[in-house]
Amino acid sequence: MIPSEDSSARKKTIEEKLKQEEETLAFIKESLEKSDQLTNNMVSILSSFESRLMKLENSIIPVHKQTETLQRLQENVDRTLSCLDHVISYYHVATETERIIKEGPSGRLEEYLGCIAKIQKAVEYFQDNNPDSPELNRVKSLFERGKESLDTEFRSLLQRYSKPVPPILILDLIGTEEELEGQEEAVLEHLPEGILQDVIRISKWLVEYGRNQDFMNVYYQIRSSQLDRSIKGLKDHLRKNSSSSGITYSPAVQNKRKDTPTKKPAKRPGTIRKAQNLLKQYSQHGLDGKKGGSSLGVLEGLEQESRGRYHGEAVGEKHGPASGKEDALDLETDTYIYCISAFVRLAQSEYQLLTYIIPEHHQKKTFDSLIQETLDNLIQEGENIVSAAKKANARHDFTSVLSIFPILRHLKLTKPEFDKVLQGTAAGTKNKLPNLITSIEATGAKALEDFADCIKNEPKETSVSKDGTVHEITSNAILFLQQLLEFQETAGAMLASQVLGNTYNIPIDPRESSSTASTYNSEFNRRLLSTYICKVLGNLQLRLTHRLKPYEDPALKAIFLHNNFNYILKSLEKSELLQLVSVTQKEPDDTYRGHIEAQIQIYQRSWLKVTDYLNDKNMPVIQGSKLKDKERQIIKEHFKGFNEGLEELCKIQKSWAIPDKRQRERIRQAQKSIVLEAYAAFLQRYGTGVNFTKNPEKYIKYSVEQVGDMIEKLFDTSA
Repeated sequence: MIPSEDSSARKKTIEEKLKQEEETLAFIKESLEKSDQLTNNMVSILSSFESRLMKLENSIIPVHKQTETLQRLQENVDRTLSCLDHVISYYHVATETERIIKEGPSGRLEEYLGCIAKIQKAVEYFQDNNPDSPELNRVKSLFERGKESLDTEFRSLLQRYSKPVPPILILDLIGTEEELEGQEEAVLEHLPEGILQDVIRISKWLVEYGRNQDFMNVYYQIRSSQLDRSIKGLKDHLRKNSSSSGITYSPAVQNKRKDTPTKKPAKRPGTIRKAQNLLKQYSQHGLDGKKGGSSLGVLEGLEQESRGRYHGEAVGEKHGPASGKEDALDLETDTYIYCISAFVRLAQSEYQLLTYIIPEHHQKKTFDSLIQETLDNLIQEGENIVSAAKKANARHDFTSVLSIFPILRHLKLTKPEFDKVLQGTAAGTKNKLPNLITSIEATGAKALEDFADCIKNEPKETSVSKDGTVHEITSNAILFLQQLLEFQETAGAMLASQVLGNTYNIPIDPRESSSTASTYNSEFNRRLLSTYICKVLGNLQLRLTHRLKPYEDPALKAIFLHNNFNYILKSLEKSELLQLVSVTQKEPDDTYRGHIEAQIQIYQRSWLKVTDYLNDKNMPVIQGSKLKDKERQIIKEHFKGFNEGLEELCKIQKSWAIPDKRQRERIRQAQKSIVLEAYAAFLQRYGTGVNFTKNPEKYIKYSVEQVGDMIEKLFDTSA
């Protein structure tokens, strides 16, 4: 019974499940039907919407296309109208700009350049689009006229505002580096700032659109003229103020240097005037300048016609034509040196200005042309100075030749800056200064050689003084050498430039002998100069020995040589000459002292004819108080000979000259000592206690003191 119950329960359960499933299927089916209905409804709605959209599209698209076409047409119309306005504006350019172009750019450069730009665009339009249009010729004509006006304005601005640099400002510029270290430099304003900007603007336009280089030629011609006028103005200023105490700075610069002294333009005594002052100085304190108790210059006592052989017509301060000529030469030398420095500074300033105005690839060529005239004038002046020096050398006016020494020194000092300024210019321009330096060196070297030869072989004889004082040849030779001390490097370089000839027999390294003079170092140049001075002094010594012919008295010859050797020695000692000579000659001062001592000894021999009467040779032997007649006669003759010899020598030698006070006193005292010692001994032996005459005052005329007084008056015309 139990299995059937379970089966019916399961059956019932299954039936319930089936029923539930049927209900679920029925619900799903119903839902699907509702979904299909909803889908059909949505499809219907969408179809209706699509239909309406299609109708709307069919209505709108034609309208849109029509609107787009209208917009395109509007844009085309606008562009056409704009192009027409633009084209029409080109036809109006000539009319709009003609008045301004005719009036020119003065005072309204920017507006003028704007008009030129419009005209240029009109020209380009007509050339590209309507080359046959009459308007093309009109705007072309206006453009050319505008370009010419700009050229004219460029020239006008430069001519109107370019002025020569004032001399005072140039002097400030020259002195800036040396005298105003740490202070504001003097600045040149060649053109006012506003004008400079206009000139730069015009030059840029002419370079870009003018398509010609005429304005560059205009520029260099105008600026070259102003540069030349600036240099000439400086020359005139220096000449006018040559007699004044100095030239002050410009007020603008003066205010900037409260602690800086007023500038003076190298107020040196001048090469020739300095020569005279040196000789005067050495005459006064080098050798005391006295002859005994009277005033006597070194050259006093010379014949008038012997003066001026080497350094003019007289020694010391001079007046009249000769002095004026020397002052003029010194002024020309100083002026030339200033002009060289001024040229370098002004050229630097001109180049700086030029870089703002001239295109870079034309700057060097334009600068070369700009400085050419002024540089040529300066080089020609230098060549004229060289020519004058050659003429002075030919007439043996060697002191005048010295005017080229400061010039050469200054040119060499300036050359590095000069080369820097001329960098990039033509080779011919850069070589002008080196060629001038070479010419000056050759002229100076020849003058030095000719001077040395002239000392040795003077073509025209000069007389000697009767008193045996220092000869003019000596004073002039020493004076010339003294002046060389100021230019040691320069003179050494001159000699080095000619060293290939090995004039001075100085051993030269073969590698050096093929080099130019500039390769020789300072020490070598100094040795050359030392050798040259030794050569001059040697020639002078030979010349002095030849000058002894007019002197018949050997003692006067000795005094003459003594005075000259002593003058040379004192001059060497009182300057750098001694140190310079010592470079190639050992102890030159001892050599001259030896010469001086030798001449003193020769002079002292002149007193032997006096002192020989005072020795015991051939004198009688005194035995007792009674003398034989022959013995008395011998004693009388000795006293008489001594008296006559003393009087004669004192009379003659009183008029002789020994300008050096110390040497004069030394020679007097030495001779006084020799004579008085011998005379005192002679008097003691034969003058007292020996009865050799009834009239002793006739033979014993002088006491020892009186003889000493007579010797003290030697070399003193006033005694």
